[in-house]
Amino acid sequence: MLTKLMREGPVRDEDMRALLAAGVSPEQVEDAVAFVFDVTNTLAGAFGFTVPGPKAFEAGAAFLLSRGYR
Repeated sequence: MLTKLMREGPVRDEDMRALLAAGVSPEQVEDAVAFVFDVTNTLAGAFGFTVPGPKAFEAGAAFLLSRGYR
């Protein structure tokens, strides 16, 4: 589930049902997701990643709309 969340995209209700059916508790799922986001935030801080402002997002969107994903 964590691999799917981090690499493949959204985790769906059927993913959660499979975890719960395998014996994972809702609290364990919550703890695992919180851990991944804590690690991500810690690494982002350590490497100095920042979230750009609205102008940067607009410039990126304009570029992608004009040239597409390559």
